[in-house]
Amino acid sequence: MNVIHYTYSLVSLVLASFLTLSSVSCRRIISFVESEERESAFGIYRDSLDTLRMRRYLAEIVANDTSHWKADLIVKHRYDSIADFNDIPLWFTEEGISADADETLEYLRQELNEQAFSEGSFYISQIEEDLDVVHALAFDSLGLDINQVLMRLDYNLSKAYTRYVTGTRYGFVRPSRLLNRLYKKEDGSYAYLFDYEAAEPDYDETISKLETDERLDYLKSSEPADAVMFKALRAYLKSATDRETRLKVAVNMERCRWRIKHPARNGSEVIVNIPSQHLWALRDGTVLDMKICCGAWNTKTPLLFSEIGYIQVNPEWSIPPKIVDSDFPRHAGDSAWFARHRYFVVDRSTGDTLNIARIGADDMRNHRLRFVQRGGSGNSLGRIVFRFANNFSIYLHDTNSHWVFDRDRRTVSHGCIRVEKPFELACFLLPDIDEWTTECLRISMDIPPITERGIQWLSRHSDAPRPYRLLTYHKVSPKVPVYINYYTVFPNPYHGIVEILPDLYGYDKPLQESLQSILE
Repeated sequence: MNVIHYTYSLVSLVLASFLTLSSVSCRRIISFVESEERESAFGIYRDSLDTLRMRRYLAEIVANDTSHWKADLIVKHRYDSIADFNDIPLWFTEEGISADADETLEYLRQELNEQAFSEGSFYISQIEEDLDVVHALAFDSLGLDINQVLMRLDYNLSKAYTRYVTGTRYGFVRPSRLLNRLYKKEDGSYAYLFDYEAAEPDYDETISKLETDERLDYLKSSEPADAVMFKALRAYLKSATDRETRLKVAVNMERCRWRIKHPARNGSEVIVNIPSQHLWALRDGTVLDMKICCGAWNTKTPLLFSEIGYIQVNPEWSIPPKIVDSDFPRHAGDSAWFARHRYFVVDRSTGDTLNIARIGADDMRNHRLRFVQRGGSGNSLGRIVFRFANNFSIYLHDTNSHWVFDRDRRTVSHGCIRVEKPFELACFLLPDIDEWTTECLRISMDIPPITERGIQWLSRHSDAPRPYRLLTYHKVSPKVPVYINYYTVFPNPYHGIVEILPDLYGYDKPLQESLQSILE
């Protein structure tokens, strides 16, 4: 067994000659008032308890603690800032070690193993060694000072507790700081990829619980924000034997810990998982699932949540300036190309539609013009779009290139999400519309009607200009939450089987690197 020898340091040392306090169950510590009627688990070593020596050892421990973990800094400050030594130790009194110290150790050991964490990062071996020494009263036989062992044990237990509790409840990695500084755009700024609002750890609450009799209960109740997903991944981890798979699962378990804000839930929700390249619409135990296409490598679909508020049928597509800049100037003067794609041009300042033949390449780049694709057949948004508020002008929509859903890798868009079954998704979002409104949706999307009324209407209006506009807009009420997530190990909502998925955007590697110090 290794014996840690400390170099004494008197910097910041607060000397105390006498401490008068009464013994408190297992939190506030030490009383050196003679108390013959009490028995101590420290036996003959009770008389060796020396607050002056403990303070000297604690000063060394704090001075040698170079960790930059926020949780560790909070614990370090807590031990370094308390003037009354009575209030410093948390895991022992003069009567012995707190009853929950061993239980805390065993709980941490089990949980760390089931989450693919390294025991060394939580001081498990050192805590166990010190507890064994204390329980066996083996101080003299090992040449150890009880004061040194107790202070090291107390400090390490508090650090392990705080690391675990705050990490489990809020995540060990701050996702917005990591993911939003991964990729630089052409202008030198970073691409904003993670738009969820993730809560910061509540260190004050953790320390306050650490100092009370509630700490063990608080430890055991410290589960991740997405407990259902987390439990599924944890169960899968038990069957994973190779290191690569275990690390991949551990990275995704970390994603479950991020405590993100959710919209109000009303029994329905739409979930998109980018690595799955799939969408699921869930309501009352029923699942509608479909393939999706998402953003390409250079135009990644951002991760966010929102609420689908309305649908548009046969929408016009106002083409983003970035696409105009990259694709349009080389077609300047080619009126046939613009006509073939059903594009028209509007002066932003006047609203006038302009003659495309008179617009040069430089005019296209100055952003004073708005390029629009007419709605209907051939429109890049397809026949329907599902709109929700977000900071990126993205949405779910149909496509005029349905062949792309036959591809294995469908990272092809400029950030929006194309859906394989747009009509079915619209019906999911509008469950209370009547039969005729549903038929109007079909006809407007050029889907053959199925009711006698719809068939007769189409027969009477077969010569009407396309697209038919029986339905152009419909409000989704109540709004339906939509989540755009990124899990590379994911329990498929349709059948519940955990799937191992490709890391399409390369997010796993930096996340694993950030967790490396605590992974097994």
